[in-house]
Amino acid sequence: MAELDRIADGLRRRLADEALKSDRPDTAPVAEQVAALVREQAAPLSEDQQGELVTRVLAGTLGLGPLEPLIADPDVEEVMVNGPQSVLVERRGRIEPTGIRFTDAEEVMHLMERILTPAGRRVDEASPLVDARLADGSRVNCVISPLSLDGPIVTIRRFRASGFDLEGLTSNGTLDRPAADLLSRCVAARANLVVSGGTGSGKTTLLNALSREIGPEERIITIEDAAELRLQQDHVIRLESRPPNLEGRGEVTIRQLVRNAMRMRPDRIIVGEVRGPEALDMLQALNTGHDGSMTTVHANGPADALRRIETLALMAELGLPHAAVRQQVASALDVVVHVERERDGSRRVVEVSEVVRVAGQVGVRSLFERRAGQLHEVAVAGPGLRARLGEE
Repeated sequence: MAELDRIADGLRRRLADEALKSDRPDTAPVAEQVAALVREQAAPLSEDQQGELVTRVLAGTLGLGPLEPLIADPDVEEVMVNGPQSVLVERRGRIEPTGIRFTDAEEVMHLMERILTPAGRRVDEASPLVDARLADGSRVNCVISPLSLDGPIVTIRRFRASGFDLEGLTSNGTLDRPAADLLSRCVAARANLVVSGGTGSGKTTLLNALSREIGPEERIITIEDAAELRLQQDHVIRLESRPPNLEGRGEVTIRQLVRNAMRMRPDRIIVGEVRGPEALDMLQALNTGHDGSMTTVHANGPADALRRIETLALMAELGLPHAAVRQQVASALDVVVHVERERDGSRRVVEVSEVVRVAGQVGVRSLFERRAGQLHEVAVAGPGLRARLGEE
C-alpha cells in the first residue's frame, strides 16, 4: 500500500498543474492519461489495484483528494483540515476525528488551488485568507501562513442539496408548529424578518426555509458574500460580492450590491448576512417600499440583534445621529427570530420576538420562548404586527 501511495502521489503531482489551467477541465482526457500512466508505471499491480490507483489520482487531481469520501457522506456537516496531519468532521452537531491525512502541506495547498481557481479566488502570502464555495454550494474558508502557524487550514461548511422547509424544521424539532405558523403568515404578509444567532447555529438554514414561503410570482434578489441560499422559486436573481484582484482593484461590496438591488425592481431583497455598513442601506431599502425582506445577523439574542444592526449602520460614517438610525430600525424591522446550537449539537429556535417602540426607544417583545425543551407562546402579537398580518 505504501508503494501504491507513492505512485499515486507522483502521478497526482504530475497532472495537478495541467488540470488547474482550466476552470472547467475536461476530465475524460485526464482520466485516459491517468489510466495510461498507471498501466505504464504500475504494471506489476493487479487490475483491481490499478483501478483503485486511477480513482485515487483523479480524486487528488480534479477532485478534493482525501476529502472526497467526506464530501460524499450526507451526514457530514463540516469538514475541518487543521494542517496536513489532522482532518476532523462534524456529524449531527458533534466534532470527530477521521484518521485522514495529507502527504504534506503542499498537497493541502494544491487542494486549495483546485477549490479557489474555478471560483476566481486566490490564496497567497499577500492574501492569506479567503472565502469561496464549491460547485454544490458548500462554503469554504482557507487560511495559510503567516496567519496560520500550524500549516494550511481549510474549513468546508456543507449544505443540504434540497434544504429544509418550515414543515421539515418542525418535524426535526428546530421549530414548533404555532411559531412556524406565525412565521409563515409573517412572510406571506411581507413582514421584514431578521434571523439572529451565533456561528453554526442554523441561521442560513432557517432563512432558506422562510424564503420558501414567498410566492412564485415575486421577484427576489439575494445578496451574499459567498452564495449559500438555495431558493426554490423561478424568479430569483443571485448577486455575490467580489474581492479585489491582484492589483487591489475590482472589489464589489455587499453595500454596493444592496444599493444596486434597489434599481432592479425587486419585490423582496434577501441579504445573506449583514456584517458592516451595508446595514444602513438595507434599512433604507426596507423603509422605501421593499417590504417582506429578510437577513441574518450574528447576535446573542433579539434585543442584541437590533443593537448590532444599529452599530453596523453607524459604521456607514454618514454622520447620522444615533437616534435617527434607531428610528430607521424601529420602522424597518418587524420580527426577530433567534436560533441557537445546543450542547448536543442540535439547532433550535429559542425565541421569536416582535420589534416594538418602548418610550421612544426600539425594543423587542417576546412572542415565543423555549422553555424546558419546548417553544411556548408567551404573548400574542401586538397591534403593530397584527396590523401587518391583516388581523387588526
